[in-house]
Amino acid sequence: MTADSGQQLWRLRESVARLHAELTRYRLVAWTAGNVSARVPGRDLMVIKPSGVDYDDLSAATMVVCDLDGNVVEGDLSPSSDTAAHAYVYRAMPEVGGVVHTHSPYATAWAARGEPIACHLTAQADEFGGEIPIGPFALIGGDDIGKGIVETLSGHRSPAVLMRNHGVFTIGRDARAAVKAAVLCEDVARTAHLARTLGDPAPIAPADVDALYDRYQNVYGQRPASTAGP
Repeated sequence: MTADSGQQLWRLRESVARLHAELTRYRLVAWTAGNVSARVPGRDLMVIKPSGVDYDDLSAATMVVCDLDGNVVEGDLSPSSDTAAHAYVYRAMPEVGGVVHTHSPYATAWAARGEPIACHLTAQADEFGGEIPIGPFALIGGDDIGKGIVETLSGHRSPAVLMRNHGVFTIGRDARAAVKAAVLCEDVARTAHLARTLGDPAPIAPADVDALYDRYQNVYGQRPASTAGP
């Protein structure tokens, strides 16, 4: 490993450690549950949270580097119990640069019901492009969860899946995007629940969902300044 690649890996470990604070900030996890991982750019490696370590004790030094078969490459602690699931996603979906898992209460309640979250909100159309789907039930520890994530999200615009009787998994172009999807998934799930307590939520026409998604993904926010000359 070159000095530059070593520094890049350390910066990624720092970033993944910091992103875990967003899970507690938005109350998406309890105790030591949940995890964030990031693909190491240009290498068949990922950085992931250690298993069973308090969020207050997470740092770049405690992050674990694994290969994409889930084997520890660097780090003194055991990796997350969801490592095999994350690794499977990275192997199967090369466009994914970050994976997040939470047990956020409202979204996990929908997962316990085995019910997808239909798209009744413009904010949901923006980020998820339609419903937030349900994935299959799978036991923790192997790569069955990863297979369910890939099976459900392949060809789907949603970056989030509600794994049945388990919780939320999100993907993104990088770890920050996956964390954002996890935060917004819980926000949508909470609002959808409140709307259901009032009656039947009003639908959004599919063409309008498409238009909202296209605008948010391609127009909303800041764009890099043009480098073209006059």
